[in-house]
Amino acid sequence: MIRITDAIAIEEREIEESFIRASGPGGQNVNKLSTAVQLRFDVRRSPSLPNDVSTRLQRLAGSRLTKDGVLVITAQRHRTQERNRDDALARLVDLIRLAAVPPKPRRPTRPTAASRARRLQGKKRRSGIKGLRQAKPDID
Repeated sequence: MIRITDAIAIEEREIEESFIRASGPGGQNVNKLSTAVQLRFDVRRSPSLPNDVSTRLQRLAGSRLTKDGVLVITAQRHRTQERNRDDALARLVDLIRLAAVPPKPRRPTRPTAASRARRLQGKKRRSGIKGLRQAKPDID
């Protein structure tokens, strides 16, 4: 079990890892070893996530989410497979923690009298400037 928050924990079997070759510099090491990790987590079918967290996670994932609802995280920052695995898992946990926080509901507010007065003052000033551009010269 991977503990995300007090209320949310995901099973390790829900996460699928595959190892791929990392891109970028690294010489022969890059060509021989599969150190990069591709972590897959099925967001839509996960029994561990509540529905509201799942929908927020899908929205947060963006382009990392496939059409089938699978979140794909690729980690290749480090030279070793183990550190890349830890990095990918940490990124998944951070993303789920971010989705677990419900958004604050917006409470409608009314503008203050001073802010309304400032807005009208600015509109009058702008109107005066534009009015000066419209003035036609007198021909005597």
